[in-house]
Amino acid sequence: MKVLETGPGVWVATGEAAGGRLTPADLATARGRPPWRARQILAGRALLRDLLAEVAPGDAGEPVVAGHNGKPVLAGRCRTGVSISHDGDHTVVAVAPGRRVGVDVQVPPPHVGDSMVRRCAARYTTHLHRLPETLRHTVFTEIWTVQEACVKAEGTGIGGLPWTIDVPPYLDHGDWRALRWRKVRELIDVPVACAWEATP
Repeated sequence: MKVLETGPGVWVATGEAAGGRLTPADLATARGRPPWRARQILAGRALLRDLLAEVAPGDAGEPVVAGHNGKPVLAGRCRTGVSISHDGDHTVVAVAPGRRVGVDVQVPPPHVGDSMVRRCAARYTTHLHRLPETLRHTVFTEIWTVQEACVKAEGTGIGGLPWTIDVPPYLDHGDWRALRWRKVRELIDVPVACAWEATP
């Protein structure tokens, strides 16, 4: 497991989890799912449990339940924010004691259409189109991961209209509403972003 403190009291992790901390409820959540989805769920829960054990050990055994808009939350009165993201073989989790948090990972697609660029990065279409194609796809995906991380932290999901969030392609961190966000480049070689409540 590779762990990074992406902001004060906000941790993001990826990699292989020990897997020994999975709870019966975690295993039950994966039961009956297609094999690929069950593997994703268990990889995310195992990684989350390992990160919790490291940074918020008192919450490491708390049940993970679906909150508003399906956002994973720790059950009970626990105020530790958690987030899980998957894309392909990549799993990334975030933990933030005392505050909301969202994380997103995306593998850049082989092609990003002009309509997507205009929808998600309207102010920066000229800037993006000046970039070499492969780099443009990566930079666009970084923008999208920030937008997704923000609405995950807010708990609104796609209903939060992530494509309306202004994410300058040339900035590595910024603010949106009551959240701070950061493009996390130190963990893996695909775009990852984390957003968290600025004040717990």
